[in-house]
Amino acid sequence: MKTVAIVQARVGSTRLPNKVMKPICGKPMIELLLSRLAQAKEIDEIVVATSEDPRNQPMIALVRALGFRCVVGSENDVLDRFITAGRESGADTVIRITGDCPLVDPGLVDRCIREFAAQNVEYLSNSAPPTFPDGLDTEVFSFAALEQAAIETQAPFDREHVTPYLRNSGKFKCATLTHDKDLSALRWTVDEPADLTVITRVFEHFSPNIHFPWLDVLALQEKEKELFMENQEITRNEGATIGTGQKLWKRAKEVIPGGNMLLSKRAEMFLPDLWPAYFSKTKGCQVWDLDGNQYTDVSIMGIGTNVLGYGHPDVDAAVHRTVDAGNMSTFNCPEEVYLAEKLIELHPWAAMARFARSGGEANAIAIRIARAAAGRDKVAICGYHGWHDWYLSVNLGDNKGLDGHLLPGLEPNGVPRNLRGTVFPFSYNNFAELEALVNAQDIGVIKMEVVRNNGPQDNFLHKVRQLATEKGIVLIFDECTSGFRQTFGGLHKLYGVEPDMAMFGKALGNGYAITATIGRREVMEAAQSTFISSTFWTERIGPTAALATLDVMEKTRSWENITQTGLGIRDRWQKLAEKHGLSIDHWGLPALTGFSFKSQNALAYKTLITQEMLRKGFLAGNSVYVCTEHTPAVVDAYFTALDPIFATICECENGRDVGELLAGPICHAGFKRLN
Repeated sequence: MKTVAIVQARVGSTRLPNKVMKPICGKPMIELLLSRLAQAKEIDEIVVATSEDPRNQPMIALVRALGFRCVVGSENDVLDRFITAGRESGADTVIRITGDCPLVDPGLVDRCIREFAAQNVEYLSNSAPPTFPDGLDTEVFSFAALEQAAIETQAPFDREHVTPYLRNSGKFKCATLTHDKDLSALRWTVDEPADLTVITRVFEHFSPNIHFPWLDVLALQEKEKELFMENQEITRNEGATIGTGQKLWKRAKEVIPGGNMLLSKRAEMFLPDLWPAYFSKTKGCQVWDLDGNQYTDVSIMGIGTNVLGYGHPDVDAAVHRTVDAGNMSTFNCPEEVYLAEKLIELHPWAAMARFARSGGEANAIAIRIARAAAGRDKVAICGYHGWHDWYLSVNLGDNKGLDGHLLPGLEPNGVPRNLRGTVFPFSYNNFAELEALVNAQDIGVIKMEVVRNNGPQDNFLHKVRQLATEKGIVLIFDECTSGFRQTFGGLHKLYGVEPDMAMFGKALGNGYAITATIGRREVMEAAQSTFISSTFWTERIGPTAALATLDVMEKTRSWENITQTGLGIRDRWQKLAEKHGLSIDHWGLPALTGFSFKSQNALAYKTLITQEMLRKGFLAGNSVYVCTEHTPAVVDAYFTALDPIFATICECENGRDVGELLAGPICHAGFKRLN
């Protein structure tokens, strides 16, 4: 009877790439593991089972140079890898060791093998339930049982993690080797950078000896606890319970401040610890995560960028043609001229346009031009206008100055102190406040969102326009969010008020980066008296996508579609709340609609909705950024899934603890909703 240890290892780890080749005391981690495991007396052969990913080639070469067999198989079907390795080596009994356990103890492995034989079982481990430190996990099973499992289960989880079917199906005789003291909270494995730091310290302590027993490591930890503190907050076997996207998100936060480039896309804004975080592909209103799970996006659709749905064929075809023809050149792209003409055609009050690739850039461009045109520095603002210094300087004088403008608590660190007193906030629909501000300060620019939630009252927008005209103030409408949602162009067209400048973003390119700043000729020409320029504003994809998007919008009257769909969703939310005796507030434009529970647990309820809808295959919370792909069938399915969750929330309002229903922390509050 042949006993074979199969070590599963690959360099493509999500949380710590190339970890098996990371050097510890001058040797790759996999070499240390194999050297220690080779000391086991009950093992006849050691085989490394890796994947066909070309990145594994250096590891494969090392393993074979060390004299060990290396078998190559599927990247994700690790069970199939084990079957191949077992057959090639002629295994009767298999020991499963993972490549992230360099402190594997040969004596403990031998003990597990002997206990497996003594108990005459088909599967034995020292980790189900765990009582040994994480990093000493050893599983022993018959190869015949593994072959049976490979035939009977096709579940991705079973095949990725090799042995769950052996443990959980009830078809195999199982046993567990336990330690007399529960040490399962100790972490000696390597999944993340902090783990590698701890394990390196252990090997450095015992160097040059690499064959120290696990009990010596335990004694070291009891004596010098500070050596092991760095990774003790990491959950045991987390890799088997969280998805690939969640693993990558943890990794991202180590190398990217905040984890990503946009606050609104951080996992903590949706479902901390459980949000898939990353996508592999999209189409229509469907999103696939890194594990291949498919979800219907009834959430914020790329933060409102995809009015026509993901991957619209006409828009993508235009972009593909541009890529084939060339995206950049020493020459300018002609599409920027065509796009400028189209936007001016849609807004006859405007005469000129400038383009950028993000909303923050468009806002900064507009402010620079408007200040140059007005000849005055001070700006009055209402709403959210990006992250640049000019805007965040509101909080230099009063760090609560922006609390009423969507993002409370923003710190102005890094913003030059001499910008203090240049930007002043005012409240929407409070004309008296704006008028007093204009009379007290030498305001040169008024910048505001046309509408975010409730519309203008008492001719508010018209009064603002008249005030700006009388005082020689440049009036800017920030339509980066609202543009092309309710009209074919700026939302200001709905109210019959013309600004001096307006910006568009988000919906303009249906997922491709393009933003526009348009304005009256006498204002826009001030751009020539200052310096506004950027290399990648001249690339061709953005304008091409915008032209194709506008063409599809015009043909399909998309703004009417998404507005009616949004109004319908809002009405059904209200009826669902009434059905279950819940009180909710509505906010947002019809095509950017949302609701909030009138409850002190509102944020917990939002988290619960996201958690439960994710399990049902929906990306959902308490808002929907509507796209044309949100068909009646999609909306019906969404409400069918949402109904029982509202029923559960009703139970919570009547005394049930919502905290007991949540699998992780409550989501962050994020943007504040304006009236």
